[in-house]
Amino acid sequence: MKNHHNFTNGSIGRQLVAFSGPIMLTNLLQVSYQFIDSMWVGNLLGGNALGAVAVASTVIFTMLSFIIGLNNATLTVLSQQKGKDDTEGLKQYLNAFVVVLLFISTALGLLGFILAERILLLLGTPDAMIPGAKAYLQINSIGIFFLMGYNFIGTVMRAIGDSKTPLRFVMVAVLLNAVLDPIFISVFNLGIDGAAYATVVSQGISFLYGVYIVLKQQLAPFTVPTIPNKQEVSVILQLGIPSGLQMAVISAGVAAIMSVVTAFGEDIVAGFSAAQRLDSVLMLPPMALATAVNSMAGQNIGVQNWDRVHKIARYGLLYTLIIMIIVALALVLFGEYGIRLFVQEEDSVAFGGKYLRIVAFFYPFLGINFILNGIVRASGAMYQVLVLNIISFWVLRYPLTALFSKLFGESGIALGMGVSFIVSSVVAILYYIYGKWSSKQLFEQG
Repeated sequence: MKNHHNFTNGSIGRQLVAFSGPIMLTNLLQVSYQFIDSMWVGNLLGGNALGAVAVASTVIFTMLSFIIGLNNATLTVLSQQKGKDDTEGLKQYLNAFVVVLLFISTALGLLGFILAERILLLLGTPDAMIPGAKAYLQINSIGIFFLMGYNFIGTVMRAIGDSKTPLRFVMVAVLLNAVLDPIFISVFNLGIDGAAYATVVSQGISFLYGVYIVLKQQLAPFTVPTIPNKQEVSVILQLGIPSGLQMAVISAGVAAIMSVVTAFGEDIVAGFSAAQRLDSVLMLPPMALATAVNSMAGQNIGVQNWDRVHKIARYGLLYTLIIMIIVALALVLFGEYGIRLFVQEEDSVAFGGKYLRIVAFFYPFLGINFILNGIVRASGAMYQVLVLNIISFWVLRYPLTALFSKLFGESGIALGMGVSFIVSSVVAILYYIYGKWSSKQLFEQG
């Protein structure tokens, strides 16, 4: 219980650093899943196999998007309950989220397994990559429950102000994955399948470990799942559906951009895939800060402390801009060395390095979107954030990437994405200032 924080008072700056730090490290460890898989697949099996894993990973994230969206709803609802100090409400909504997430993860896992090849064909995946991408996608679909489970437990802990305990769960999974990957890929000679099996097994063990720790130490009021009441399900769906659609819009947008990339051939796909692994690290600081401000603002919205909510937003923006500028410069200077961790083909390395040099300077604008959307999301204004994401990805990012790639060739991929970051950040700022998100009420005021 000592790691649980009350964010309705105290120094915002210190709280944001202390709370977001473990989240950032947790996110870094989670990204290392793909890093570890990509390094082993790329170096042992080649660029073609790396491209197959990257395409499949895009689809996996799309499949998981609704679950991730519901986790965002979890963070909002439970953090407001925590801020109100409503222990019984926290317990009831926690039970309801468990039931809903269990149902959805099962359904999505089955759909992902059955429709794997059709989805890959719709994305225009090169024929040579189809078999490996299909196997990777299907194996991960089988294990979707474990991925959902340990991520959900982590979200619950962060909602009640504990960002340190989830770090332990993820660390277990990553260490296991690092050991099992080379064994499954090379020793057992399973190839791409081995990378998928290693990830699923690692996540499964981590989930069981997380359940054991939380229940033994009574870190959260989990109970044996029971049928939730209609009001709880109604609130969850009112937030979860648009929140899930937000993630679907984002991940489908990423998949659409991948379809633009695949048109340039296998070398560009491999280089872009390697670059995505690296610039995903660049997004870790704003993602962690966005999660932190979501929880911190949520607790304060629960007690209607709006002045403190706006101060949290200002601190979040300041921190993310400073960090993103520093990290972007590092990527520009050393990004190409990072590309070589995953692929050795010169054409792929050249494209990956050029992509990073162009897009890195635009990421501070993406950080603005993360922070302001996190604040708005904390109020429960999920439909509004959904609209902002539709504008960002489907009105701006995908069309501009497609347009710029036609005008400037492969360099246009990074240019189109970068310009979209700038415009979407302006839209987010305007909505934060002039929008009606702060009028949202999730619960009856007692």
